[in-house]
Amino acid sequence: MLDMQNKVALITGGASGMGRIIALRLAARGARVVIFDVNEAGLEATCAEHERIHALRCDIGDLDDVEKKVAQVEQETGPIDLLVHAAALMPSHKLVDHTHAGMERLFRINYFGTTYIIRSVLPSMLARRSGRIIAFGSVAGYALVTHMGGYCATKSAVNTYVEILQNELRDSGVQVHLVCPPPVNTPLIDQTLATDSPASLIQAKKSGRLSDPEKIVTAIEKGVAKNRDIIYPGEARLLMLWHALLPRLWWKTVLKFEKQ
Repeated sequence: MLDMQNKVALITGGASGMGRIIALRLAARGARVVIFDVNEAGLEATCAEHERIHALRCDIGDLDDVEKKVAQVEQETGPIDLLVHAAALMPSHKLVDHTHAGMERLFRINYFGTTYIIRSVLPSMLARRSGRIIAFGSVAGYALVTHMGGYCATKSAVNTYVEILQNELRDSGVQVHLVCPPPVNTPLIDQTLATDSPASLIQAKKSGRLSDPEKIVTAIEKGVAKNRDIIYPGEARLLMLWHALLPRLWWKTVLKFEKQ
């Protein structure tokens, strides 16, 4: 994923899943890596994997905490050259069952967490006319499914925010990439399976059809190397196009899973 030797990379959601994989790969390539997460055990375990990784507990849904921790990184480690924002929540509930408090928390973490972290690192990047941001949206923001209305709505918002941002910053020297992965076999999926999961994801988990996180990260790296604005790794582009071009067939298939 580009030359990161001795450069500073900040990874949110770095305690597990694809954030952890990216952190380990960047550290192996010589980057100075700082990971944010609320999973303290996961932070410690990831740091133990490589001496170039350092961890800070940070609640991505708390603006004050985000701003303080970003300032700490810049003071102790240096100006942030790369932000990879992978932190998110992914519970599943039918919309009629999703509480207002639960929905607000989901938006605070997934959507506002995205705006908090990006706006915290952006001023320094803009001042230097240098930097790169890789933000995880999701194909779920385009290819919608039942039981995940709240999550899909947050990711639709993230997709919109990041795509507009990358065009507003087109000539600023700061490059922004939107990553829209398909369902990936990470702990994030386990949050869904532990709640009121869509039948399609339950079946995908049982049958082994969930995407391999290592392969998805490799696809993301290739997309960044090619400087793509929006990266659809794995089967994500197919899912996005299916819903966009054949919405009736899409929903027929989604609802068929729920009846099985």
